[in-house]
Amino acid sequence: MLENISAVERLYGRIERLHIPKSLWLNLERNNLIQSAYVSNSIEGNSLSLPEVTNLLIGGRVPTTRDEKEVSNYFVILKELPLLKDFDLKTLFSIHKELLTGVDDKIAGKIRNSVVVVGNKVGSEIIVKYNPPYHTKTQIEKHLQGLFNWSKDYAQTLPIIKAGIFHHQYVYLHPFVDGNGRTCRLLTALFLIQNGYQINKYFILDDFYDTDRKLYSDKLSTADEGDLTQWLEYFTDGLKYSLQSAIDRAETSLSQVSVSMRLTPRENQVLVNFTSIGEFTASDVIKFLNVSRQQVNLIVKGLIEKSRIEKKGGKTKGVFYKIL
Repeated sequence: MLENISAVERLYGRIERLHIPKSLWLNLERNNLIQSAYVSNSIEGNSLSLPEVTNLLIGGRVPTTRDEKEVSNYFVILKELPLLKDFDLKTLFSIHKELLTGVDDKIAGKIRNSVVVVGNKVGSEIIVKYNPPYHTKTQIEKHLQGLFNWSKDYAQTLPIIKAGIFHHQYVYLHPFVDGNGRTCRLLTALFLIQNGYQINKYFILDDFYDTDRKLYSDKLSTADEGDLTQWLEYFTDGLKYSLQSAIDRAETSLSQVSVSMRLTPRENQVLVNFTSIGEFTASDVIKFLNVSRQQVNLIVKGLIEKSRIEKKGGKTKGVFYKIL
């Protein structure tokens, strides 16, 4: 687990240091959102294929079937996650309501007050795999509130570990009649975003779960008796896998960028040196590279054309360049 956490931090730092044009990042982020919307719903039995999901979401047409509405709702929520400021019951109800709007409005945003079990139907018999611990709205809401309180109170616990624990405990409570898995994965992504990990922009979580969906379910079940070791090892394995996959995709895309969009050595030097600050002036570059004002103008022009920086400030005085 500790080895995985160390690898995650190393990989996350690596992906942040990739010098990729803004337009390319936007394409990668869009593809991440589409892939996440497809996988997370497919895990729960949605019948749409990835090409069908892609055509639906990129085409922007109004969803008509239940499967299309599930995917479309999930996609919209994914895009909204970075804008959400709170991590609490109110946020949970809002996400669940939006997720099931037009899918099952009767239960959207409402804690269940009935018995549900998780299992598989074999012939006419249902094989119960999991029976949640509570089956009344009062009990479920009480323990959900406790879970959200815990997520804020235990500051000494690493965010990655907290995200994994939250993920299991939420599924363990199984608070809704439907939509628990998807809501859980959205909340886990939100928690990581609020703790400094740019889910969606850089990587997604669901691609790892999709490699073996039964294993995902089985590993969650191993934690039901209180020992979360196997689950957290699996969860951190997933973060490591997803980050490495994201790096591979980004580097492959970068290698396919036309020659005209590739950085010159000096352009690269400027970005590497000033990325941590986020901005620079022409005077900063003159001092850093020991070059003339005319040479700086050529470097800046090239970086603007390649969508790596944008000009800010006044027309003459106060001009600086923001790294994108």
